[in-house]
Amino acid sequence: MKKTIFKGMATAMVTPMTPEGVDYEALGRFIDFQLESGINALVAVGTTGESATLTPEEREKVIAFTIDRVAGRVPVIAGTGTNNTQHAVNFSVSAAQAGADALLVVTPYYNKATQNGLIAHFTTIADKVDKPIILYNVPSRTGCNLLPATVEKLAEHPNIAAIKEASGNMSLERVPAVAVTGVDVISVGALTHSVRSIDLGLDWN
Repeated sequence: MKKTIFKGMATAMVTPMTPEGVDYEALGRFIDFQLESGINALVAVGTTGESATLTPEEREKVIAFTIDRVAGRVPVIAGTGTNNTQHAVNFSVSAAQAGADALLVVTPYYNKATQNGLIAHFTTIADKVDKPIILYNVPSRTGCNLLPATVEKLAEHPNIAAIKEASGNMSLERVPAVAVTGVDVISVGALTHSVRSIDLGLDWN
């Protein structure tokens, strides 16, 4: 079993904005509130954090700001995925160097990559960083779906540690097919899909 990134609950943070850009004062207050409320991990620049709309400079600065503000009190998971493999590598390397504890990497949107293309995309990123990577499958937004067999192949990589499964079709019947891929946790959230939130530990006998 690979090293656990965090236990408990993680907040996918918003990135507060003003007409001039990121509101770092508000972001700092939000981070402090989350920490004071006992959150177990924070996700910076995920879908909720405007990952698709921030400039590259804003993206890297928000991640670095979050890491600095948290100061090691909880793990920080940085959203570093894009539909351009080299850009995703660059964001991932930058976040790792800034001190992120893990990387959340979404499937490449718009391109409609094949399953072999997805393997090549994620493997290229994972080869360039020494941080645990969380695959992020959200086909309703990206136009492509990570299939269980693809996840099983990707799970062989030592740096690919988990999956955020947001396809909306994670039924109890489908859980075993995903469980055998080697992931430790399946997380399904009601924020992005009209289903009740569940987190299933996959360490039963």
